[in-house]
Amino acid sequence: MAQSRNVIITGGSSGLGLALAEALLRRGDHVLLLARDAAKLAAAITGLREKNPHAQVDFIASDVSGAQIEADIARAVQTLGGLDLLINSAGILREGYFEHLTEDDFRRTLDINFFGAVRVIRAALPWLRQSRGKIINISSVAGLTGVFGYAAYCSSKYALLGFSETLRAELKPQGIRVQVVCPPEFDSPMVDALDQGRTPENQAHALTIPKLDLPTVVNAIVAGLDRAQFIIIPGVQTRLMTFGLQHFPGISRWVSDLRIRASYRGPTHQPKPVQKSGSGA
Repeated sequence: MAQSRNVIITGGSSGLGLALAEALLRRGDHVLLLARDAAKLAAAITGLREKNPHAQVDFIASDVSGAQIEADIARAVQTLGGLDLLINSAGILREGYFEHLTEDDFRRTLDINFFGAVRVIRAALPWLRQSRGKIINISSVAGLTGVFGYAAYCSSKYALLGFSETLRAELKPQGIRVQVVCPPEFDSPMVDALDQGRTPENQAHALTIPKLDLPTVVNAIVAGLDRAQFIIIPGVQTRLMTFGLQHFPGISRWVSDLRIRASYRGPTHQPKPVQKSGSGA
């Protein structure tokens, strides 16, 4: 078994963050979860300990968009006794026609999905230098291509991908590895809630790549931890589609336009954007 690591996971109370915690605990890692809702975190910890009574798992209720995050990261590292791996999984989603998304929708989405990762990494960096540790940022296929209805969300995930690429270059000489995960939509509370009210165009366009099951995404990330690849793309079909996006962008856009045209209803269809929070893509 690999040597035990000290791990912080943001957005760890549900969805991908919680599933990653369970997988890493099975490997013998010491995991600390960060999320905003203390009650959900406590319930998550209870569930993890029921599945693995010997699990070393702790939590701190903290908001990655808050001014206290630097102090909370320091407290988390003290609780763990060090830091070897940081996973930025906290995220929110705003889905809706651009005409209905407010400037606040854009600001709030960027504040959590992008600036939240910036704040957490800046706070954790001194300890990651000491351990020559790893950073994993959870972006999305929506960070590789525009998706109908995801103007705010894609903006945040594109920003996170560019930030991760820059950090990879800057931190590699310091012995810190940076990786970024770009999954399609997958089974999670955030996506389940989105399905209750997303625009028909988003439904058609986003699911050009079929929704993945959560274990497939988790297994790809855990496997990627032991490899040097910068971008981790879960799912064979996802990798094929992203290959097409990169090498045949004109064809990819043509296919997207066909799917959108077939389902188009326009901004008079949905009066308000769908707003959901969670972890992961």
